[in-house]
Amino acid sequence: MTPASHPKDRLILALDLPDPGRARDLARKLAEEVGLFKIGLELFVAGGPAFLREMADEFPSRIFLDLKLHDIPHTVASVLRRLPPGVALTTVHAGLGPTGLRQIMAAGPAGVKILAVTVLTSLSSPDLAALGYDPRLAEAPRELVVRQARLAQAAGCHGVVCSGREVAAVKAACGPEFVAVCPGIRPAWAQVAADDQKRTLTPEDALRQGADYLVVGRPVSRAPDPVAAARRVAGEIAQGLAAREAASPA
Repeated sequence: MTPASHPKDRLILALDLPDPGRARDLARKLAEEVGLFKIGLELFVAGGPAFLREMADEFPSRIFLDLKLHDIPHTVASVLRRLPPGVALTTVHAGLGPTGLRQIMAAGPAGVKILAVTVLTSLSSPDLAALGYDPRLAEAPRELVVRQARLAQAAGCHGVVCSGREVAAVKAACGPEFVAVCPGIRPAWAQVAADDQKRTLTPEDALRQGADYLVVGRPVSRAPDPVAAARRVAGEIAQGLAAREAASPA
């Protein structure tokens, strides 16, 4: 899956809602404003596999199933083989390790891009230190993310999910074709109450740094006018793409 040239097609709307009906209505309302729709754990549990199939049928090749699967390789591969057609992207956890990721990629389904989730954008350096990571990696999450991205690439994954703060380093290490999806995107004009995201970046800055796709949820889904908010994010994506192109060697 190659990122499309139109800025809005790089925008993934996170349908992080507990109500499948509301999520479907929001997707229909924004179908012309965004590229893909993310179905995460909360919505998947609320709607179940039947809802996923319905969304994949209605929005073919526009579903990002983000369950961050983290189990033994046999179980993860079995789940992936049962994904409905129409799912474009899905996620496993980089914590499965090199052997597990290789086994999953060897047995996974054709037609869906598998991304490895690196360090969650909700984790800060103190969090990583408390989890027992080497202090050098905890203080500089970029190094940890790059290490995980290289591991995922070697295992055959199509890309990673990483913070916009680390995407430039991932691209430098893994090359421009290795897909980078960046959550934790916060436009300067969006206020998110009780925000749990720690390592955030604006849409323009994330594109400048090399992101291929941006995951945006609450700044759009909870905006008074979601359509206007999505268009505003797409405008910032366009600015970031233009700045990135201008900075590229001739």
